[in-house]
Amino acid sequence: MQVTETLNEGLKRGYSITVTAAALEEKVTEKLLEAQPGIEMKGFRKGKVPMALLRKQFGQRVLGEVMQESIDGALSEHMEKSGDRPAMQPEVRMANPDWKEGDDVEVTVAYERLPDVPEVDMSALSLTRLVVKAEDAAVEEALKNLAESSKSFEDRKANSKAKDGDQVVIDFVGKVDGEPFEGGAAEDYPLVLGSNSFIPGFEDGLVGVKNGEEREVSVTFPDEYQAAHLAGKAAVFTCTVKAVKAPVAAKIDDDLAKQFGADDLAALKAQIAERLEAEYAGAARAVAKRGLLDALDKVVAFDLPDTLVDAEAGQIAHQLWHEEHPEVHGHDHDAIEPTDEHRRLAVRRVKLGLFLADVGQKAEVKVTEQELTQAIIAQARQYRGQEREFFEFVQKNPQARQQIQAPIFEDKVIDHIFALANITEQTATKEELEKAVEALDEE
Repeated sequence: MQVTETLNEGLKRGYSITVTAAALEEKVTEKLLEAQPGIEMKGFRKGKVPMALLRKQFGQRVLGEVMQESIDGALSEHMEKSGDRPAMQPEVRMANPDWKEGDDVEVTVAYERLPDVPEVDMSALSLTRLVVKAEDAAVEEALKNLAESSKSFEDRKANSKAKDGDQVVIDFVGKVDGEPFEGGAAEDYPLVLGSNSFIPGFEDGLVGVKNGEEREVSVTFPDEYQAAHLAGKAAVFTCTVKAVKAPVAAKIDDDLAKQFGADDLAALKAQIAERLEAEYAGAARAVAKRGLLDALDKVVAFDLPDTLVDAEAGQIAHQLWHEEHPEVHGHDHDAIEPTDEHRRLAVRRVKLGLFLADVGQKAEVKVTEQELTQAIIAQARQYRGQEREFFEFVQKNPQARQQIQAPIFEDKVIDHIFALANITEQTATKEELEKAVEALDEE
């Protein structure tokens, strides 16, 4: 077997690999001899089938296996000796497409190697982390929201008209083309006007009703309604109003605190403050992470594989196009050409991605099975009723596992760099933090 370098330019590498016909023949014979003792054919005892017949029966298949194994082995040996790590799957082509049995096999191999990533003195990085305390006003606002979520409803005065936010208790019967339909009727149904819990137009049609009133509400089911036989159909609901109730917020006191598992109001306030500051810390970390990545983008420089940059630019362009055209769900649209801006973003992502991967590898950052399992479970909860299927799919799909593991690994590497960098804590208000977070989306 002969490996000859044909290209060495930047990160691009090219090689010619020749496997002689004699070497192929030797390995084919070796495999057939190895298999011979276990083979039996009509007219021959097990292990006594002549080599000529074995070659005629299995020779072509074994030759194909030997060719693939020889090329894969040569590539593997080359990567081990050179230390190259291909950025993407190497491109392997037959150099003599008119090859026939008895000829040497010649293939060309082309790839881009992953670059050597330079070291960076992390202690020289100067970063700022915002620190926001939960102010009394924010705690009081959160308490009011809790009280609002725990509100009750009390009967309005006689002849009061229902307003948005009121609760109406109704009996209703729905009809399409004059005929009642399954699931279109209920009694003593408590409906909060403005909650958008019914199909569009239904709740608007009940604004202004009074207790004891009967009203017909005409609506049209959405075209994408879950019950296909009702999608796009016009319907009329006959509604009998049995009560009109006004919302009454819960009192902010010890009883409210106990509803949310706290001993008293003071304990609930402490819990809210702790939760708010945890949310602020998460947002501040996101701002600090962007600051770190911006700083690294300025100080880190090395050659990047064009194949990775082109693939990333294409993915960015495709994703942004779908965000601009949410009505298109498939991928059978025309090709989307990346712009200079897409390529600029791709260069940054590829560079920082390779850098963080290198830092993590050198620092021996690992994602534990427990961390990965917790992340998989968290994502599975998004598929209510199908959690087990999602979990089993991820367990059997290495690519899906990698997609979940990658952001965990990146966050651990970021935390590793934070521990080494020069970080100054800066006290800030909630509004200043919100402004900093909004700026992340603008860049």
